[in-house]
Amino acid sequence: MVDDKELERLGRMKAPEPGAEARARAMHAAMQAFDGENNSTAPQGSAEGLRLTHQIRKLWRETMQKKLLAAPALAGLVALPIAGYATFYLMEESPFRFSIGQDAAEQPARQEADQATAELKKKDGDEQQRDVLSELAAPPAAPKREMDAAPAESEAVSREVSGLLSAPSDESRGRAAFQPGVAATSKLMADKAISPPLPDPIIIDQEDRERFAEFKTNPVRSATTDPVSTFSIDVDTASYSFVRRSLKEGFLPQADTVRVEEMINYFPYDWQGPDSAATPFNSTVTVMPTPWNEHTRLMHVAIKGYDIVAAEQPKANLVFLLDVSGSMNAPDKLPLLQSAFRLLVSKLDPDDTVSIVTYAGNAGTVLEPTKVSERAKILTAIDTLTPGGSTAGEAGIREAYRLAEQSFVKDGVNRVMLATDGDFNVGQSDDDDLKRIIEEKRKSGVFLSVFGFGRGNLNDRMMQTIAQNGNGTAAYIDTLAEAEKVLVQDSSSTLFPIAKDVKIQVEFNPASVSEYRLIGYETRALATEDFNNDRVDAGEIGSGHSVTAIYEITPKGAPQQIDDLHYGEASTDNGGVAHADEYAFVKIRYKLPDEDVSKLITTPVTKANEVSSFDAASADQRFSVAVAAFGQKLRDTDQTAGFGYDRIIEIATAARGADPFGYRSEFLSLARLASALDSGKR
Repeated sequence: MVDDKELERLGRMKAPEPGAEARARAMHAAMQAFDGENNSTAPQGSAEGLRLTHQIRKLWRETMQKKLLAAPALAGLVALPIAGYATFYLMEESPFRFSIGQDAAEQPARQEADQATAELKKKDGDEQQRDVLSELAAPPAAPKREMDAAPAESEAVSREVSGLLSAPSDESRGRAAFQPGVAATSKLMADKAISPPLPDPIIIDQEDRERFAEFKTNPVRSATTDPVSTFSIDVDTASYSFVRRSLKEGFLPQADTVRVEEMINYFPYDWQGPDSAATPFNSTVTVMPTPWNEHTRLMHVAIKGYDIVAAEQPKANLVFLLDVSGSMNAPDKLPLLQSAFRLLVSKLDPDDTVSIVTYAGNAGTVLEPTKVSERAKILTAIDTLTPGGSTAGEAGIREAYRLAEQSFVKDGVNRVMLATDGDFNVGQSDDDDLKRIIEEKRKSGVFLSVFGFGRGNLNDRMMQTIAQNGNGTAAYIDTLAEAEKVLVQDSSSTLFPIAKDVKIQVEFNPASVSEYRLIGYETRALATEDFNNDRVDAGEIGSGHSVTAIYEITPKGAPQQIDDLHYGEASTDNGGVAHADEYAFVKIRYKLPDEDVSKLITTPVTKANEVSSFDAASADQRFSVAVAAFGQKLRDTDQTAGFGYDRIIEIATAARGADPFGYRSEFLSLARLASALDSGKR
């Protein structure tokens, strides 16, 4: 221990010039005094009032109890950072501290900094010890400003605190750390005696807001009690593209995203078509054994539309109605949309007309009706589109129809082509309201097609509604290859209608068929009386379109799921059943594009339509059945529960046939993906 006399003598001495000896003596005395305090019986730790945690508690107590009572709003504003900094400090200084979301790659940098600090302490330990002791001996500095100062000053502090709390943080992923460039903020905190703000919260991606219409799989029906099946034709393909994207992203699609008829009709088939435009389409019916049930048969109805040759194509008046709202700001949305419509423009004839309407917060005309001979002008208008704002879809639809009617081509194609993710949120956004608008506008002779883009915000339900009621089609474009298929390869069927309001009605003969079920078309069902009602809307068929409908039927005498009626079968006045040798009677009703009165085509289905075995059916028929089985598997339909993906792949492989664009090969890869994902689910 150093005696008091020596300390007193040292205190009276003039401080010598800095030198090694003087510095050593001073440090020796300080260390002896420091050791004496540490060896005492008093509790260890920093003295009361000097520990940082004590200062934080003191500031908290004064903040909450007396200092800010005159400004309660400011108290709340300042209290939050103080509490946050206390937690932050304890987490940082605790031996059990952890860093939120810290990447492993940052650890070497931290270790390197710690090593450098240790070397600095070792190199200049004596000087640092002196600095620490001097800092401890100094009285606490008075705060520069009291928080209960004049109201004007409190107001200024409040504004600056608000600025700190609202300023964006570089650590938006939730790491508790301060980045370079915050020196000014630190100075302001020191001047105002304000603790630093809490780190930004972890940003969580928006939830999936996709909307699909919910529906139940068609049930088995009794031919005795419910012999008539009626539905609208469907040539849409959106479901297949969406299912493909889901599988390629590594998950099985939800059941309501799978519309089996759209998957079947995605593929081109070489059905027998009509010889002239006078009869817009031809139907072929085949009865074959069911590959997934030995007791039933499939009644395969194939329809082929008349194919307009290039020389006969009418002039087109097209309005591109393009969604450029903020929700379209993604690589698979607006940029893909722009590339897709550039492809379409390259397919049009010089005499065709194109207009462009965009909509975000408001609708606007980007391009007045322009001949395709001015191709560069049209492409420039497409290329300069940028996303931003809300989605005024209703205003866009009204403006697009106005332009289409303004440039209407008599005996030509007049069509609005809506490209969107479906997120309408300004104006009329309810599906039923939009449906009424489209129903009103289609009376002008302008058709509407819808093209969906993107994921996470897709409103498929709305797109299906307005496409069905706009005498148009719906497609989902997930890749540029799909855009090329829909807008280039299938452009004739997409753009040029040959018939509208096409309905199918099948009446089954209870003397030959006990049960039946329609595979798909759940969202296109019609009431029996709707078939002959020309006011009821239905689907359209475009040039060269292929449409397929498949029924699974149970022949009379085979095991069935529904019990026979106790009081017997339906009968006619002559005591028997008419046309007892027929399976069914198929009726197709349609209107020509510019007419309002429907025409009727009928086809009886007899033993002559049968093939002896499934393998005896054509390759296109067998491939379409494989696709039907695949869609049912994805929907987890009871009838195909025991039918494996391996058998589907086997049938599709054997029936692949000519595949110039690789669509069928891609289907095989999707079936293999689904098989792997389904196995991994169990």
